[in-house]
Amino acid sequence: MPEPSELSVVQRPLIDYATQVGWKYVKPSEALRLRRGETGILLHDLFCDQLVKLNPGIVDQDRAERVVRELTTVRPNIEGNLDAWEFLRGLKTVFVEEEKRERNLRLLDPEPAANVFHVTEELRFTSGTRTVRADVVFFVNGIPVIVLEAKAATRTGGIPDALDQLRRYHLEAPELLAVVQLQALTQLVHFYYGATWNSSAKSLLNWKDESGSGFENLVKSFVSPNRVLRVIADFILFTRADGELNKVLLRPHQMRAVDRVLARARDGSKRRGLVWHTQGSGKTYSMITAAKKIMADETLANPTVLMLVDRNELEAQLFVNLEAVGIDNVVVADSKRHLRDLLATDRRGLLVSMIHKFDGIPADINTRNNLFVLVDEAHRTTGGDLGNYLMGALPNATYVGFTGTPIDRSAHGKGTFKVFGADDPDRQYLDKYSIRESIADGATVPLHYALAPNELRIDRDVLDEEFLDLKESEGVSDFEELNRVLEKAVTLKNMLKNEARVSRVARFVARHFKEAVEPLGYKAFLVAVDREACVLYKEALDHHLAAHESAVVMSAGHNDSPELVRHHLSDERERQVRKDFRDSVKDPKILIVTEKLLTGFDAPVLYAMYLDKPMRDHVLLQAIARVNRPYEDEGRRKPAGFVLDFVGIFEKLEKALAFDSADVEGVILDLEVLKKHFVELMTKAREHLEVGTGLPDDKRTDALLERYGDQGERDRFYTFFRELEETYEVLSPDPFLRPYLEDYMRLAWNYWALRAAEAPGPGSRDFYRKTERLVQDHARSGVISEPEEIYELGEGALERIASSNAPDRVKVFNLLKLIDGKVRAEADHSPHLVPIGERAQAIVEAFQQRQTTTQEALEQLKLALEELEEVEREGRDAGLSREALAGFYLLQEDGADRALEIATAMGEAMDAYPYWRESEDQERHLRRSLYLTLSGAAPDHMPIVDRMLDLLKRGAK
Repeated sequence: MPEPSELSVVQRPLIDYATQVGWKYVKPSEALRLRRGETGILLHDLFCDQLVKLNPGIVDQDRAERVVRELTTVRPNIEGNLDAWEFLRGLKTVFVEEEKRERNLRLLDPEPAANVFHVTEELRFTSGTRTVRADVVFFVNGIPVIVLEAKAATRTGGIPDALDQLRRYHLEAPELLAVVQLQALTQLVHFYYGATWNSSAKSLLNWKDESGSGFENLVKSFVSPNRVLRVIADFILFTRADGELNKVLLRPHQMRAVDRVLARARDGSKRRGLVWHTQGSGKTYSMITAAKKIMADETLANPTVLMLVDRNELEAQLFVNLEAVGIDNVVVADSKRHLRDLLATDRRGLLVSMIHKFDGIPADINTRNNLFVLVDEAHRTTGGDLGNYLMGALPNATYVGFTGTPIDRSAHGKGTFKVFGADDPDRQYLDKYSIRESIADGATVPLHYALAPNELRIDRDVLDEEFLDLKESEGVSDFEELNRVLEKAVTLKNMLKNEARVSRVARFVARHFKEAVEPLGYKAFLVAVDREACVLYKEALDHHLAAHESAVVMSAGHNDSPELVRHHLSDERERQVRKDFRDSVKDPKILIVTEKLLTGFDAPVLYAMYLDKPMRDHVLLQAIARVNRPYEDEGRRKPAGFVLDFVGIFEKLEKALAFDSADVEGVILDLEVLKKHFVELMTKAREHLEVGTGLPDDKRTDALLERYGDQGERDRFYTFFRELEETYEVLSPDPFLRPYLEDYMRLAWNYWALRAAEAPGPGSRDFYRKTERLVQDHARSGVISEPEEIYELGEGALERIASSNAPDRVKVFNLLKLIDGKVRAEADHSPHLVPIGERAQAIVEAFQQRQTTTQEALEQLKLALEELEEVEREGRDAGLSREALAGFYLLQEDGADRALEIATAMGEAMDAYPYWRESEDQERHLRRSLYLTLSGAAPDHMPIVDRMLDLLKRGAK
């Protein structure tokens, strides 16, 4: 059961808000009956009734039962989840014998009124061997579609804990999760959602609604029946990449943009629109979803959607395999003639092409007005003659441009607004999702840069003369344009490829990677000026790193020299390299690139970019955005992306990023700014450093518990230290940190000791990697000692704590450690200890939330220990098995009469079914036997059976 605060403050209000917007509450006992037991997934009879109702003349009761079997036996993995989603989307069929043909099934109706919506809580599901209990589950037409975990707002680490529970559900109840499509978790002040079977922390999406904030509004807007139906039908995508199936759920800004694009498509008076969604925020999926919605819209009379993408997007395979995201009737134009034929013959459905295939196309080749052109990277795709050919060929089409970068201030940028913003005056975007918004939402991480040492950077005057001051370099929007500019920069390129300089830069990169990047667990790009420079850097890096640690990924040329040919990769080999690079533990760790992979390649583990190629404007933003993807591993999240500039571009950032200042404000910050922030944090740290100064380690822990006894104070310290730690991780091992290391180490120890006292056993794993290594080095050297993790629960231990001179607040936490230590050490073979641990945690949480006084918490903890000792003594004397002892403890806790006698009978029943954990049949018989035992002796305590078996499963060896 969740703690009282979770139930009363979060879970129950959430259910109330859900009922206010159209969900009917079902008690857990009633939901269990409707599911026909704990192994049931659907509200069985309700599902069958709705299936018959939504499919008149197609589904009868027998066919409904057949669908039940098919839906509830999908594979218990993401592949099965795709099958379940196809059921919900109406893509599955049933064979109708009378008609001798397959007919599509409708499990959901797009109109909310045609469906029934139920919500329940504390839903127990067992797969036969493992049991889970979900806080809240939402059912549409009897089908579970959302599972939600609620945590108290005052609970430290509540959101990570809730995510861990959702992950456990996937492991222990995959049959249920194979059907459920959405997951959500909330801690009152936060509301996150995501797709099932995609439970990494970076896949958690921050729910926002334009109508307002606040818990009530967030809940009501997210679980609105219309919203839930739309999310399932329109905003879930299953994709296959490199042979792996992935599930994508759109963010609020993507849903908003899709709706606005569809509205523009329906608006016959407006035929232009421009969408700016910053790099890394899912622009491609927004485009694809918008295309699906336009094609499915009956008011648009069987339209044609033309998606114009660049070569890199096509090479990434997503657009040539759109069937993988549920779009049928797709044709990729493979030549100019093919494209002309498709348009001239009035082909409907989805067409995919590149802009250059419009070169020379006849005017008015298709004059329909239900033709919709979605243009990727609109800031560069439709410039010049090709844009004129496109719009001349399709004069009545609606054009919506998508861009991942803001429109620049050059004449080219103004032209982009002229082309796509004509129906939105004052240079307004149809939809805008800025860099700042994406960072605030966690869709991307902040970016920091540092300049390489002066001696490694190129001459400033040459950089200005041959690149930054050139008119033709302004507004450069793709790498082909950039490379044409750089081809003329002979002196600049010669400087960049100077053999001695390449050798020095490679040595610096290798050392920096080993000291600053690899210890974080991340990877890096080295961006060279051209393909020849890529090869030079590979040879130079191999002198400092093992050859397998780096690889070159570049395009092949027909007339390449033997030196270049040696680094050509086959398509299959390149796919493997890209896949391995995304894996934090596999080589290569550094990819050497010049153009390829700098657009359209997502690798969240990529943290550092060593930039040795002059760039500006759009290409610079696109390139550095490779390092802005969120990433989390073992609970440690990537704090930022980092660019180390060997060219000197960022010395003149205003010239290099010629956009409106509001659009790029804070896009990339000098590392010097972060150093100033670190100093400010260390100044604020003085109040925390004073705690326990001069005391031995054990007394320091007592002082910490006294100082941070209030939950709010403790959480503020945790938040402060996490911010400080993330800043340290980015800066380390900079010599700048040396004067602060002693104080930083003391703060880290305080954090470590406090966490260990509050929640025993986190150890240094609670730190990020560099801080973890710092703490471990100090522990090994004897500078600090590791906080005591476990108090031994033995004779006299309770009395020693009670009679100690420690403050009462400290005694509360010491008692918790005492209990927690025993539970963690012995629960596997003594499952009756689990509820005492949960009871102790609930007592301490109530104390932290000021629901009880310090003295009351102490008395409650001592009473719990005394009751435990008494139960164990009586159980020992009666010869109870460990299974019967678990039942005895629960019965005693529940106040049952004749608890020892009933527990003995329960133990005998369990002896009769020794393989109940492995056999569903034995478990079913055992449950019946235990229910009979309790129904005759203690009928009010029958729920103990479920609790008892759950404990025994969790404690099974």
